[in-house]
Amino acid sequence: MGGAPVNDAALSDEQPSSAQRVPLIFLVGQPNSGKTTLFNALTGSRFRAVNYPGATVEYSVGQASAKFRLLAQILDSPGLNSLNACSPDEELTVEALFHHPKFGIPDLILLVVDATQLSRHLYLAQQIHDSGFRMVLAVTMTDLLAEKGCSIDTKSLGEQMDCPTVAIDSRTGKGLMELVAQCRGELLETVPAVRPRPMPPKDDAEVCRIYQHVEDIERSVIGTPVRMAQANIPLHTPNERTVHLDSLFLHPIWGLLLFVLSMVGIFTSIFWLAQPAMDTIDQAFGWLANLIHSWLPDTLPGDFLADGLVMGLGSVAMFLPQIFILFFAMGILEDTGYLARGAMLVDRPLAKIGLNGRSFVPMLSGFACAIPGIMAARTIPSKRERLLTIFIMPLMSCSARLPVYALLLGFLTPSGKPWIGGLGLTALYFGSLLSGAVVVTIASRLAKRYAPSPFMLELPAYRRPQLRIILRSTSNRAMNYLRKATIPIVSVATAIWALTYFSVDPSQSPSANLLASDRLAHSWAAAIGHWLDPLMGPLGFDWRVGVALVATFAAREVFVSSLALLLKVTAEGDALQGALHTAMHSATLANGAALFTTASVVGLLIYFVIAMQCLTTFVVSRKESGSLALAISQLVLFNLLAYLLASMTTQGLRWLGIT
Repeated sequence: MGGAPVNDAALSDEQPSSAQRVPLIFLVGQPNSGKTTLFNALTGSRFRAVNYPGATVEYSVGQASAKFRLLAQILDSPGLNSLNACSPDEELTVEALFHHPKFGIPDLILLVVDATQLSRHLYLAQQIHDSGFRMVLAVTMTDLLAEKGCSIDTKSLGEQMDCPTVAIDSRTGKGLMELVAQCRGELLETVPAVRPRPMPPKDDAEVCRIYQHVEDIERSVIGTPVRMAQANIPLHTPNERTVHLDSLFLHPIWGLLLFVLSMVGIFTSIFWLAQPAMDTIDQAFGWLANLIHSWLPDTLPGDFLADGLVMGLGSVAMFLPQIFILFFAMGILEDTGYLARGAMLVDRPLAKIGLNGRSFVPMLSGFACAIPGIMAARTIPSKRERLLTIFIMPLMSCSARLPVYALLLGFLTPSGKPWIGGLGLTALYFGSLLSGAVVVTIASRLAKRYAPSPFMLELPAYRRPQLRIILRSTSNRAMNYLRKATIPIVSVATAIWALTYFSVDPSQSPSANLLASDRLAHSWAAAIGHWLDPLMGPLGFDWRVGVALVATFAAREVFVSSLALLLKVTAEGDALQGALHTAMHSATLANGAALFTTASVVGLLIYFVIAMQCLTTFVVSRKESGSLALAISQLVLFNLLAYLLASMTTQGLRWLGIT
């Protein structure tokens, strides 16, 4: 993947001038055709992901790797079944194909077709040819065709489609040099190309005629074994390996069990494997913050750099191991062809609440962290299901809630009966699933402006995953996360730091002579907590819990440390939770009543199950959904609903005499 640096003009978002313009190759293909694998092979790591202007549909654009000696931009777009778009995402891709708002009309279409599904893929090729584009065909999956004993005559195919045609294997690199040579030849063609034009919709008779034509081409270029011809075995019959594996993986009982086990394995990996790396990152940023404090002790710049900027960056980097593990696991499942089978299995139960099979994996990821769960929703092609999945993601009980659950359940659990706390934790996770199901059912009924989409999915052949390609793709996705999330997340973290650092009294300097608890008590965050004091009454708390809840908008885990400061608990490490429980039992309200009771703590648990406090999730939800209104509605609706349910729970338990 080495070579010269990426040409800045080639990666510019803006259309270059005619004198500087780098040729544009638009990579097109149907889903599961091998298009993205080819894009990765052609560009190496020399690409970046961006959104179409005015939308969140993502495409990748990059410079061809230097080893190919091809000076051209390559643009990879979402999968396209035909030029007659059937979804908003496909409409956007078709519009970009005929005139991309930033790059203009492509100089060449590199169309990827699956040799095992040739006639279906050639329908799109015929549409693109008839529209007037210059085109090169890249034929993939020839190894799977060979496993059936079949062969393909690419020379004859190219003659009949009137374009250069090359058989390739992007995973091994076979045919790539020849493909690039054909692309270079087409780009150097001096005969002016006809300006591409969208073709008018065709009637049913014309569609049938085109399909008949491409099926005739397929029969003429695919050589089938005599045994298949004599037995009248259709060319598109799955191979024996696929049939055998599907009999297990798509079994209504064993298939579902295996899928659940695989998803649990991914969830466990995201949670357990990522934890050591997350702890290491957290310790590294903590060490850096302490180092800054030692260099600039008791100073505003030192506190800002250490507690604001460095810890803000740490809150971004801490999610990176989970992001990496998620995308790596999804890459393995997708590259083997198994992920499509899992989506088929869970489609029916999810369809009853307004989702489909593609929503399951993002929801499962949300139990580790809502951020990778929301990002995983990119795989859902339907706008309706994608937005519904993103909408309920904050309701999944992420790992950030666990420290809070542990603290509050520990307060409620009698000494010597830890199984009660275990049952309580199980109930909280079940409650998050139940709340998500209820909300998405209601939302799907209200979102009538989006037509429900049928769940149709092509089952790709099983293949051995290419770890090198998956690791490279995973690394690029993880880096894209860092680039997109760093600025907004650090900004939010810095704002929270300022609220907890500066005093509402301008005459009072926020010097280090004040104890941390006193500084927090006189900060803007404390003032906001006092403003919210009347709202804390129905929950059974006062301004101190209000301040801790304000701090959780930076990260839920902050609730424990904030509460320790407010209750003046100084213990650290394993002793912190025990000291906090003691302080919670002895804390009182202004009227002398207990601050923490069974009723108020149960209500607070309900609040944390429903509430969306994480502003990082808000930022990512805004970016991934492309809708500020959706992100705001999540923030307002879930926090309001959490407050109402928590208040009703607290007051209801008090009415029943449970205090």
